[in-house]
Amino acid sequence: MTKLPASPADSADSAGSSPHSGGLLDGYPDHTDAARLYEPETYDDPGPLYEQLRRAYGPVVPVLLDGDVPAWLVVGYRELHHVTSQPQLFGRDPRRWNLREIVPPDWPLRMYVSWSPTMVFTEGAERMRRGGALGDALDAIDRTELTLVCERIADLVIDAFAGDGRADLISQYAYRIPAQVVARLFGMSESEAPEMAEEIKIVMDGGEDAHAMLGPIVGRMARLMESKRAQPGRDLMSILLAHSARLTDDEIVQDAMALVMASHGTSSNWIGNTLRLMLVDDQFQMDLQGGRSSVSEALNQVLWKDPPMQNTPARYAVQDCELAGHRIRRGDLLVLSLAAANADPQVQPAASTFSGPNRAHMAFSHGEYGCPFPGPELGEIIAKTAVEVLLDRLPDVRLEVEPADLRWRRSIWIRALESLPVQFAPTMPAGPPSPHSWADLR
Repeated sequence: MTKLPASPADSADSAGSSPHSGGLLDGYPDHTDAARLYEPETYDDPGPLYEQLRRAYGPVVPVLLDGDVPAWLVVGYRELHHVTSQPQLFGRDPRRWNLREIVPPDWPLRMYVSWSPTMVFTEGAERMRRGGALGDALDAIDRTELTLVCERIADLVIDAFAGDGRADLISQYAYRIPAQVVARLFGMSESEAPEMAEEIKIVMDGGEDAHAMLGPIVGRMARLMESKRAQPGRDLMSILLAHSARLTDDEIVQDAMALVMASHGTSSNWIGNTLRLMLVDDQFQMDLQGGRSSVSEALNQVLWKDPPMQNTPARYAVQDCELAGHRIRRGDLLVLSLAAANADPQVQPAASTFSGPNRAHMAFSHGEYGCPFPGPELGEIIAKTAVEVLLDRLPDVRLEVEPADLRWRRSIWIRALESLPVQFAPTMPAGPPSPHSWADLR
């Protein structure tokens, strides 16, 4: 996946990919032999890379991102837990980054480190105010009702290809469910939710049309907010409008959009990676059919081994400090390697192949800036329901290609398949929706 270590000579021979590296590396003596993480060569199994980095550098790794931009990759479980537990030392606001004004405007990772007025980048009291409002709204969701909504959307999505006898379970299934579910929870109509889900998919794919699609999504959320102000319901938007935190209109729209997009990215990949596990792992299939394993265990195993977000450039040193023997300067960028921390031998002994009911993984990060309560619980309901509905509707589903032919998306940040082609016996649509619950969310 990367050259290890990358010597100064290697950097000079990198086909002109780092014209700014000289100035960027000033003050970073630990990065003379740093590992490059850009343009990785292997994606099918990043585990060996993380282990190689751990052996060569320890729990905190000096790395070079695209353009030889220096950063710190936290691969140790204990160290990642420390960083995420100390918001007073490691903040979330990317405006703290000491290289923010130096990296070129067209830097490939600019979208990951650009500030926006969402709750994601807030800190301190502002984080507590906006995060508390969102958490209260999410906690008000009836879990049984959420399951019914998920089942209905999953059935509708399956109906679109059930008669074909074949499908791509990534583009035609996993990527079409979470955003629709969350949009419905915000009170969006059954007809409009699929349209916004498609727009969000375009943004998350990061293509040429990604930035242009943000405007229409913000517009949809703003119109939804105004409609709920005029006619409140039992939905998330209505709860946020009435919350004692007195969120501004812009805060509500921005946080609602951020939640829908985050739910789409995480839950879609979680569903896809779980379906892959259940289709390629013969032993797991046998255990599932024999009642020795469950969908919940498959979901948990994926969070340990193939978390939807592998790495995230998400913390900035508030002040000079030391971490695992390295001098971290104020404003330094720390990349959290959630997948590497999960594979740390201190929490995952080499002899262990499955973590069972152990939920101490870092897939949702940790601490004040981790996935807000009760997000992980609700995300699991969405993912679990999507997997169970598919297995119930298409019990003979099977891979259309060899497992070795499946390809992961070329990214060191997310862990997601490019496609998951399957075959099954053609079946009939599920039929009309249940008369209760669905209309109540309007």
